[in-house]
Amino acid sequence: MKNIDVCLTPDLLDLYPVEGKIVVIVDILRATSCMTAAFANEVKEIIPVSTVEECKALQQKGYLAAAERNGEKVEGFDFGNSPFSYMTETVKEKSIAMTTTNGTVAINKSKTADQVIIGSFLNKQAIIGYLVSQNKDVLVLCAGWKGRVNLEDTLFAGAVVDALQNEFECHHDSAMMAQVLYQNAGEDRLKFLSNCSHFKRLNRLNIQKDIDFCLMEDDKYDVIPVLKGGKLVALS
Repeated sequence: MKNIDVCLTPDLLDLYPVEGKIVVIVDILRATSCMTAAFANEVKEIIPVSTVEECKALQQKGYLAAAERNGEKVEGFDFGNSPFSYMTETVKEKSIAMTTTNGTVAINKSKTADQVIIGSFLNKQAIIGYLVSQNKDVLVLCAGWKGRVNLEDTLFAGAVVDALQNEFECHHDSAMMAQVLYQNAGEDRLKFLSNCSHFKRLNRLNIQKDIDFCLMEDDKYDVIPVLKGGKLVALS
């Protein structure tokens, strides 16, 4: 039977061999939610880069560019890290360079995996269906916050493990911990996460609308972004 595991932060990724596996990158608040929303709104591709300097260089070559640090848009870029930025005709069929505090770093650390896909609550059911259809082990990689574990990404990881418990074997404590967290969280994600550190951090930026959206229903979108040749595209 296939195996599923959870890496709670990219700083632990060296302990989790990714070769031959599907890695699901999750940064609920907000990078992977933004990416999911972008492809649902017909963005052509997203080039995830780890640094602001790389993103600026691509912007100077003519790409639209999104840069976020510490929850805020970096001055001089077209977008920050709000999913609502991608719900406009401006981005349709466009290429976007993107760097975020945590999410794009996690993506670029996972490039040696057999496949890297983007997960969020917005496309959770599509992710689960796809993983069931593939004959590969899975690692859910939580982007966390600057190397630390965070609650919202772990909650999503637990939701995936729980949904796949009859399809995958789960032998590792981090995956079991995430599943128990999800099982005990209840249906009100907003309430459960209201005291978590990043929730409070973003609340201070007055972006409750973003938070509400990123914690929406599990089947809002059926699109799955996948990394191909260093670029995210919609899985066909």
